[in-house]
This record gives sequence, C-alpha cells and structure tokens, in this order.
Amino acid sequence: MMGGSVPFTPVHSTWLLDVMDVLLVAFLFYRLLVLVRGTRAAQMFGGLLVLVVISIAARWFNLVTVDYLATSLRTVWLITFVILFQPELRHMLAQLGRTRYMRSLFRVQEYGTLGEVVRASEELSERHHGGLIVLERNEGLRNFVETGTRLDGKVTAELVVTLFSPGSPLHDGAIIIRGDQVVAAGCILPLSGNPRLSPALGTRHRAGIGITEESDAIAVVISEHSQTISVSYRGVLKERLDEGELRSELARIMRIREQDEDKPETPEPTPLAAAGSRDSA
Repeated sequence: MMGGSVPFTPVHSTWLLDVMDVLLVAFLFYRLLVLVRGTRAAQMFGGLLVLVVISIAARWFNLVTVDYLATSLRTVWLITFVILFQPELRHMLAQLGRTRYMRSLFRVQEYGTLGEVVRASEELSERHHGGLIVLERNEGLRNFVETGTRLDGKVTAELVVTLFSPGSPLHDGAIIIRGDQVVAAGCILPLSGNPRLSPALGTRHRAGIGITEESDAIAVVISEHSQTISVSYRGVLKERLDEGELRSELARIMRIREQDEDKPETPEPTPLAAAGSRDSA
C-alpha cells in the first residue's frame, strides 16, 4: 500500500445505509433529550454522559484502573439506563405508536374508546354531573394538556365518571383523551368568541366549541342541569343527542379523512333559550 493513509471503509456496502444508521440513532437520542428536558431525569442523563466521557478519556490516556472500572460497569450500563429512564422510554415509545399511520392500523381500538366515552357520558347525564371530554385527533393538544394534571390512564367509563364527580378536585376542567389514554384532567380550554352563539350556552359549552375551533379535536359536553349531551366539531355544536346519536356522530367524525378536514361542517341552529342549559366549567 502506498503511503501511510488507510482508505475509509464504510460499514455497509452502500454508504446511504451508514447515513441512515447515524440519523436514526441521532433521532432517537434527540427524542429522548426532548422528553427528559426540564425533569429530574435530565440530571441523571447528564450524569451518565459524564461517566461515558470519563470512560473514553481513561482509554485515551491509558488510565488502567479507571478504564478497568469503566469496562466492568459497561455491562450493567444498559440495564441501568432502562431502569433510570423507564418512564421516559415508555412515553417515547407511546408517542411513536400514536403517529397518524400507526393510529390508522389500530382504528378498532379507537372505536372501543368511543364506546367507553359514550357509556361515561350517559352515566354522567343520569347523575346530573357535568362533563367536558376532548378527543384528540390529528392535531396535537400538548399546550392544553400542560394546563391540567397528567394522568396517562387507560380510558374507561368508570375513570371518566370518577374524574367528573363533584368531589373530585379535577371535575371543573376538561379531560383530554389521546388514543386509548386519558392524557390529562382538569385542563383549561379556550372559550369560543363566536358572537353568533346562543347566550344560553354556558362556559362549559363555549369551551367545548372553542377547542374545536382551534383544532380538529372532538368535544363531548354533558350538561349537569338539563342532562343533555352535545358534540362539538370544527366549531359546530350538535345538541341533545341520545346514546345512539352520540355513538353515530363520534364514529362519523372519526372516519373523516385528513384531506376532507377543510370541508366545512354544516352548522345547525343552536336554541336561544333552552331551559336549564346554562352550565359552568
């Protein structure tokens, strides 16, 4: 071989695979850093990075004892990493599974969630308990999730009814559902500023309309006074739905494809003075 230089030899026969390999690892580390930012896990992550730097420096400067200790601990680093960052890793994997394409594969699970929402709405109505249930679709609601208390619990009718019970500290706000998880409760939503809305609508209904004006989410509103159940989507409120109508309306909206999102909903007239329809949030 002429000269002392050694030609670069890629790991794979196609250099694009090497680039994809590096980009994938970089993306995973970036997502992990985003998840741990601002939490106690960020400090632990920094500590692990310090240990990695010390290990590299020990090998570079031939520090035999330090290098031996680092090498001995290397076998347990992966297990330690998984244990320390178990919540963050679980959250990251859950986010990857909640992408638009993955959710389309698990559409049956979403319909199971709708059944729990319908059952909870009926029970809240029978108990004269108000409720505001928001179902996230394609557009994320992270800003509104952060205004409430994080739960990340599986959606069940019992959980939803409990959250909106008068004795619950979270019953005044909205709950946000993502997939089959109640992401947060006690969330604060924007009120609709539509001047054409009926003055008989209370804060809870206006909040349900407001969140659907700003996103493609679905809002189910249960009146604690009139016991009526309403659904808001794209700023249009459909009121006084029975169990069958509620189930059909939710299923219809969930079937709407993203390319059809820009098609306006046909507004229905809102009653100007329905007895007992004035709710508070």
